[in-house]
Amino acid sequence: MTEPKHPVRTVDRAMEIVEIIQELDGAGVSEIAEQVDIGKSAVHNHLNTLVNREYLVKEGDEYQIGLSFLGLGAYARDRTQIYETARSEIDKLANETGELANLLVEKNGTGIYLYQAQGQNAVELDTHEGKQVSLHCTALGKSILAYRPRDEVTEILDKHGMPKMTEQTITDRDQLFNELDQIRQQKYAVDNEERLAGLCCVSAPITTGEERSIGAISVACPVHRISEERFYEELPDAVLGTANVIELEHNYS
Repeated sequence: MTEPKHPVRTVDRAMEIVEIIQELDGAGVSEIAEQVDIGKSAVHNHLNTLVNREYLVKEGDEYQIGLSFLGLGAYARDRTQIYETARSEIDKLANETGELANLLVEKNGTGIYLYQAQGQNAVELDTHEGKQVSLHCTALGKSILAYRPRDEVTEILDKHGMPKMTEQTITDRDQLFNELDQIRQQKYAVDNEERLAGLCCVSAPITTGEERSIGAISVACPVHRISEERFYEELPDAVLGTANVIELEHNYS
């Protein structure tokens, strides 16, 4: 992401406050002031302005994200071509597997969930449309990284690091690069409790005609009820087939 030559400080600060409130799932003036380099009075002015614009709501002494962001987010999502192309296929994948099916895209080096569909046995997770996740610790993210140039992957890792999410998270670059090479060979990626303990995922990239990833799809399920055959054969076949359909529709329609 290119840094602006002349950033508007008040806008930057307001967005920082919004992100803090989202990260904390609601926060008061004192909590926010502790994390930003301005006083409580200035924080309060920012908050009141955002409340007046209905981008925040005040519940007691705490501020929460307002529904006005929902309209902006839905508008941005609906303008993303891959969402329109993939949505019906993600629904089919969820119904076919009975599990949680996902669509993820990369923006500024992080993964953003664009769409999710629940099958009959889908597990409830902390993910939702719009949630951001690190790329190195998810099958979805690794699918995307495997189909990007090595210098671009290095730049992403330099910026965002490789935070350890569970005992299974890959935190060594050489190990990650070796796995990305393997993903390119087998065409799909797996996440075996790397972001959340007890959860496994199988993912396939969505690529352009030049074999550059523009997103990824996955199926997620609890490790306790998946067999090795299903994890390494049935689910890879399912996500690869779905990704192929999405790619054909996206690249040639």
